[in-house]
Formats: sequence, structure tokens, C-alpha cells
Amino acid sequence: MDKSEIRTETARGGRISKKASAPARSARRPASVKSEAPYHHGALREALLQAAERVLERDGLAGLTLRAVAREAGVSHAAPTHHFGDLTGLLSELAAVGFRQFNAAMASSSDTATTPLEHALARPKGYVAYAQAHPGMYGIMFRTERLDYSRPSLHEAAEASFAGLANAVGMMRQEQIRGDALTLNQGAAIARAWSMVHGFTMLLLDGRLEDILGRLPEGTTPERLLEAMLMSPVTGKPPGP
Repeated sequence: MDKSEIRTETARGGRISKKASAPARSARRPASVKSEAPYHHGALREALLQAAERVLERDGLAGLTLRAVAREAGVSHAAPTHHFGDLTGLLSELAAVGFRQFNAAMASSSDTATTPLEHALARPKGYVAYAQAHPGMYGIMFRTERLDYSRPSLHEAAEASFAGLANAVGMMRQEQIRGDALTLNQGAAIARAWSMVHGFTMLLLDGRLEDILGRLPEGTTPERLLEAMLMSPVTGKPPGP
């Protein structure tokens, strides 16, 4: 074989070598595609809501945007819009998740109660405990101006929360309360209980109870303060002459 034949065979070998390496590159493509699009069907919607909750708790409502959620979930910027329409849609569905978690936390708080008093105190304690553990979610649940209550998931979750409150007040009053038809006294009892616990929760989250707690006997916890509030009579000692 002369030199020209050697060069020809070498060139052919180079071309064969390049063709042989092509399948190796194509074999790597599926792994890359999989890492960029790990979600399918309903799993992506759930993943976006979980990502939104993480962003909300970490960065607050101001940091919760469609782009931030997409970035947190590792998907395209268009994905949240496709599933929720706009930011109001996302916030509303996230609030629905919050209400469902909230309702479950309050229901489970009663599981270990063994006396009527413990049952009466369990739901308010579960209320405050959820808010302390998830302040971002708790905050968005009551930002009505940012939510769309015409969305079925949010409406149903919020109604379930109100029904739980009405049932708890009914147990304390030893009567059955229908959430869709209240007497004035029943409505007043529900509003009073909700105002007390919600107001206490907001003051606690904002750090506004520190001054009161600092003046109480050493070791008094916010939970103990809440118990004392709930067990205090509605009317105090009448003022003297």
C-alpha cells in the first residue's frame, strides 16, 4: 500500500469514528430533556402550588410572582399562567390550599382532647398554631382584595373553615348552629370568637404581645394567655359608683 492509499484509509477511518460517536450524543439528550421537564399532567399544577408556598413563606407576598414561582419550580415562565391564568388565580388557589391545611390542623388539634374544656380550647389553639407555623399562608388567606372567591376550590375551602368555626361555637353554646341561617345571638357568638382569636393571632404574629407577656408571671406563654382570654367571662365586674 502506497502513501496515498494510507491517507485514504485514514480519512475513511476518521469519518467512521465521527459517525460512531453520534449515538453517544443522542443518548445523552433524553436525560437533559427529563431534567428540564420533570412534571407531567396534574403533577405540575401541584408542584407549582408547592413552589408558590415556599416562595410566599420565604420572600413574603411582595416576592410572590408568576416568574418567581416558575423559577422555584424549575419550569418555563409560561407554566403558572397556563395553570392559573394570572397572579390572582395563583393566589386564590394557594389560599384554598391554606384553608384546607388550616381546617385539617384545627380538626386534628381536637383528636387528643378528653374533656369538654379541652375540646373547647383545642380549635382556637390549633388556629393560632397553624398561623405561627405558616404565617405567609395565613396572611394570604385573609387578603380578600387579592383573592377570587368565585373560584370553586377557594369558596369551598373557606366555607368549610366557617362551618368548623360555627360548629365549635355551637358546641360551646350546647346547640346546633346552621351556617346558612343564624340567629343574632349565634352570629354575635361566632363573630366574638373569631374576632378574639384572629385578633390575638395577628397581634402575636406582629410581635405586639411582647409587652404584655413581659409583664406577666415568668414563663407565661402565648398559649396560656390565649387560654386565659378564652376562659374569662364576657363581662367583667361592673364599675363602681
